Parts: sequence; structure tokens; C-alpha cells
Amino acid sequence: MKISQVKKEKISEQILSVLFNVHPNSKFTAEIARDIARDEEFIKAMMFELKEKLLVVPIKKNSHGNFYVRRIRWRLSNKAYDAYTQLS
Repeated sequence: MKISQVKKEKISEQILSVLFNVHPNSKFTAEIARDIARDEEFIKAMMFELKEKLLVVPIKKNSHGNFYVRRIRWRLSNKAYDAYTQLS
């Protein structure tokens, strides 16, 4: 089933809202998917779209400096955070 562009934009807004609420911390893709009740693979694709728009930043290393093998954490980009704080 294909999702309309309008619905994708609304889901993107939900993702950004979740990341804004935990800023400056980050969340794994699975946690974001659980928070907005969406499929993990779909959210993963959305995250990469948001990354291309420079709205989110992937974190591929854990706190010890080791690369995640199969997971990515995400945080709101500084540009997106600044835009959100100006709207509030």
C-alpha cells in the first residue's frame, strides 16, 4: 500500500516531535517506531529521508566509541532544533 505525501509529512512531523522532546539525547529507530506506533522498516526509510533534508543526524557509535553493527540512533540536527525552538 502506498502512503500519500501528505501522510508522510505528518509522520515526519511526529518523528521530529519525538526527537525534539528527548533532545539532546538520541533514540534508536525501534524506539521511535514504538513511540509513534509505526512499522520499524518504514520509520527507517523515513529517517533516511529526514537525514537527506538535514533534519536528523545518525549516531553510529555507542558511548564507548564502538560502531553499532545493526542499529542506528538518531538525534535532531542543530538546524532543526533551532527552528523548533523559534516556533515555541
